[in-house]
Amino acid sequence: MRVAVQEARFDLGAESVAFADAAKGAGAVVTFTGIVRDNGGRLAAMEIEHYPGMTEKAITAIAEEAMQRWALTDALVIHRYGRLAANEAIMMVATAAPHRADAFAAAEFLMDYLKSRAPFWKKEIGADGAAWVAAKDEDEAALTRW
Repeated sequence: MRVAVQEARFDLGAESVAFADAAKGAGAVVTFTGIVRDNGGRLAAMEIEHYPGMTEKAITAIAEEAMQRWALTDALVIHRYGRLAANEAIMMVATAAPHRADAFAAAEFLMDYLKSRAPFWKKEIGADGAAWVAAKDEDEAALTRW
């Protein structure tokens, strides 16, 4: 299991291949990559802040929970911070399991957690100014299934 909170871009292809190559005993690998949405061409950038140490600890705890709840052989979470342009990769989740159902469920669990509970603060910057991103009801509702 690996958790990385980083400012630098990551290579989605290289990360996916390395994860899959290391997934011994897995019959399924699921990957998901979140992209900074452009919001109709009005977004210049998104700034993501976090508290080092606290963020990694929180994400590691939820990744460990996913490893225990589902029959995972491995899990990966990469989340970026800093200034990101529209259409850049913001995060990646990968899960490996003997069977696809566990890999998909664990990946969705991790994605829902990252969207709603990971300690990041996001500010959208556009032509109209800057605004902090507020929590969305649908993201909170997604957590109720877990």
